Amino acid sequence: MSAHTPPTPPPSPVADSQTARFYDVLKRYWGYDRFRSIQLDIIRSIAGGNDTLGLMPTGGGKSITFQVPAMAMDGMTIIVTPLVALMKDQVEHLCQRGMRAAAIYAEQSYDDNMRHLDNAVFGAYKFLYVSPERLATEVFQNKVRRMNVAFITVDEAHCISQWGYDFRPSYLEIARLRDLLPDCPVLALTATATPEVAEDICRHLHFRPGKQAVFRMGFARPNLNYVVRHTHDKDAELLHILERVPGSAIVYTRNRQGTFELAQTLQEAGMQALHYHAGLSAIDKDVRQRAWTAGDVRIMVATNAFGMGIDKSDVRLVVHYEMPDSIEAYYQEAGRAGRDGQRAYAVLLYDGDDRQRMLMRIRQNFPSKDYIANTYDHLAYFFQLAVGDGYGVTYEFDMETFCVAFHQFPVQVNSALHLLTQAGYIDYREEDTSQSRLMFLVRRDELYALRQVVGDCVPVLAAVLRLYAGMFADYVPVSEAQLAQESGLSIDSVYQALLTLTRERILHYIPRKQVPRITYLQRRVERAIIPPEVYERRLEAYTRRINAMLHYVEADECRSRMLLDYFDDPEAADCGVCDVCRGHARHTAEAGRSLVMQRLLDALADGQPHDVQTLLYGQVPPEDLGRCVQRLVDDGRAIISGQTIRLVAAD
Repeated sequence: MSAHTPPTPPPSPVADSQTARFYDVLKRYWGYDRFRSIQLDIIRSIAGGNDTLGLMPTGGGKSITFQVPAMAMDGMTIIVTPLVALMKDQVEHLCQRGMRAAAIYAEQSYDDNMRHLDNAVFGAYKFLYVSPERLATEVFQNKVRRMNVAFITVDEAHCISQWGYDFRPSYLEIARLRDLLPDCPVLALTATATPEVAEDICRHLHFRPGKQAVFRMGFARPNLNYVVRHTHDKDAELLHILERVPGSAIVYTRNRQGTFELAQTLQEAGMQALHYHAGLSAIDKDVRQRAWTAGDVRIMVATNAFGMGIDKSDVRLVVHYEMPDSIEAYYQEAGRAGRDGQRAYAVLLYDGDDRQRMLMRIRQNFPSKDYIANTYDHLAYFFQLAVGDGYGVTYEFDMETFCVAFHQFPVQVNSALHLLTQAGYIDYREEDTSQSRLMFLVRRDELYALRQVVGDCVPVLAAVLRLYAGMFADYVPVSEAQLAQESGLSIDSVYQALLTLTRERILHYIPRKQVPRITYLQRRVERAIIPPEVYERRLEAYTRRINAMLHYVEADECRSRMLLDYFDDPEAADCGVCDVCRGHARHTAEAGRSLVMQRLLDALADGQPHDVQTLLYGQVPPEDLGRCVQRLVDDGRAIISGQTIRLVAAD
């Protein structure tokens, strides 16, 4: 694997024309004269038709590695990413720079998705973002065969590895896309991958023998100070840190209720803070992220649902109120600080109970096989599903009702359902988004006579009537984003206007919501059997990750070196700025000063005056000697007379 290299210089006059084209695109659309580190190596590799894996830390400039070659090559790139918010942001930014881009995802209307797919077939875009779930649809597969695809980009590629920290079964659909476009090279990008995970990525993406390359950028972040704070009062320590470190901050906690409570604690202390988690509505997420990104709010208290793909380089502080499950997750989340290259801090709070909590997660995430099989049976009773039935059927799943009915705890049920998904029995989606719907409660002729329709409600109603039909007879799916574009208002203004129209009984608006869903991928069987590759090997990998995280917070070693060693970075070295390195430096300095003091006392032990200028000359650093001499004088243990010093005789 390639090591970290300095920025690639501009091409010489004899450089090949394709490389010159890459520099031209970089300058024209981004305004940069140089590529960073391994960016050009990756670009040349994918443009040369190689399946390519790029390992680049957060802030390393991953997007440049697929955006530049896409603009320089014939055809377009399909970008697979799990993050709808990231899709929207990147499509918006690309379009603002004059590049043609679109996105396909479940929350978008069917008509919009079809329009974008048809446009892609006719060559209207250079970038087509797709969520992994869309790859499995028959419509997408039929369309993609007719597209001119230069290469496929897989972002957050670690999600395809079963041995990584964030495995997502939907990512396995990417292999199907590769089968549809067998000669199309694949560019896989991730910020976090151990050697085992990197190998697994290449295998799952069917990298072709003889046409594959792996490039690794150094994982070191010299501007990022890693700190572990051992404390008995996390709230007080968090407030102290936020008071000491100015600037934008993210505070990570593990559960949704915790984000709300912690944000409230910070607000009561006079700090600007919002909370964020996956259960918020799409509009709430968008409004909160924009407020924080713009700097209107300083602190975002969030679960790990927040942060991946955020476009904010000046984050000065990332605090983990609770420990993540793995070094990979910690490195990625902590790495959101200091992406502008300026000094930043990644602080993890650790108390006496955290070790036990971490070990308990192993049992929670991997309940016994009997428990998993029983959960599968209970699920069938819950849905009244007989043996041999259920193939392809999807149910909305109410976790609370299920747990009450079968006397179970949500955390273990959730883990069992995920393991059943990985075993291929079901497809469990915790946050499947239903589309917004509305229906008019008044007749069309009554609508035009209404007088209470004022303000933003007027353009929103006009947009609804222009874009959709059938709303006077039944509920119709609508898109707030589409209504915002049509009316010229913000998404939040559209949302508030629709709520107002609902309160006025003019229409009934049902905002989209996050609804857990379970789809049976095969007919119900008598007893679910969980194979070793789903259970035992994953349990072993998860246990290793938990133990690595505990070692990170408890060991007296350089924090940065431990992170780099975990990722097998050959350039691992002590950073000199983490809490452990600073502690070692203080200890070394104190030991050195003690040694100098002892030598000084030994030299003055005869009670005679000694020349200060020649005392211990060449034996100890002059600045250390000066400090020790001054300390003896200040303590009244020695007297300086002219250029000489002697000890004061003991009484």
